Amino acid sequence: MAGECAGRVALVTGASQGGIGTAIAQRLAAEGARVAVAARTREGLEEALAAIEAAGSSGAVFTVDLADPEGGRETLVARVEDALGPVDVLVNNAAAGGYKPFEEWTLDALRRMQEVNVWAPWLLAQHVLPGMRARGRGAILNISSASAELPAGPPFGTSAPARRGSAYGGTKAMLNRWTVSLAVETHGQGIAVNALSPQAAARTRALATSSWFPEVYMEPLDTMAEAALALCTGDPSTLTGRIAYSLELLAELGRPVRDVTGTALLDGWQPADLPGRIAAQRAERARADTAE
Repeated sequence: MAGECAGRVALVTGASQGGIGTAIAQRLAAEGARVAVAARTREGLEEALAAIEAAGSSGAVFTVDLADPEGGRETLVARVEDALGPVDVLVNNAAAGGYKPFEEWTLDALRRMQEVNVWAPWLLAQHVLPGMRARGRGAILNISSASAELPAGPPFGTSAPARRGSAYGGTKAMLNRWTVSLAVETHGQGIAVNALSPQAAARTRALATSSWFPEVYMEPLDTMAEAALALCTGDPSTLTGRIAYSLELLAELGRPVRDVTGTALLDGWQPADLPGRIAAQRAERARADTAE
């Protein structure tokens, strides 16, 4: 293994559900990072910590309610740095979502979503930036969503993000916007700031049992973790300010895709395989959008 994160400390939020956050934490640990994982409940975090330790690294768990200004987010970075050392990699993965018609959203629900998806990542980025600037290195990665894209039309698509994505998609669009602005502000300082989305859908535990997404849309968590690793360890002078999609990024970089343990190449998901998978996803999306 390359040990691309040897000697570094990472903080990954939203890592308690056995999903994207857990996979990224495990992949960073496999490359030598000490990884702090944070979420509202401790139970799932213990599973993530076990995966980090199984990768041969170490870490710590932190409970925090990112939706609540008084829920521990103001002190999270300081607590992580007291336990593990200065944060070199921040992965803002925690998210609040949901799809429903515009007029059904209450202000309380909108505020909570905005706190988790926009202001908590912003705040945590503010807290890690001084140290990253002082050391002349760092990476901030915001996990976004294709829901941030504007629906094309008319005629408009029939998917949930197109028809009922005003709230969730709106928060992710704002996340993307400030990601690029921060990349501009930090360019030349050794800090990479990027956003990453699954190409269509990552096979989290929740989505694996969902009937929302056809199988062709699903990508393994390993591809998201590999793409995240690429953005967190790439050259910050060039690989920054990206609103990236996992499979497109891996194909562009020609990056070999390993499983989350970093020990084996992932069969069927190497750079040469990815253009065909992306094309199949687009074809299915076009078919679904025209089927009323």
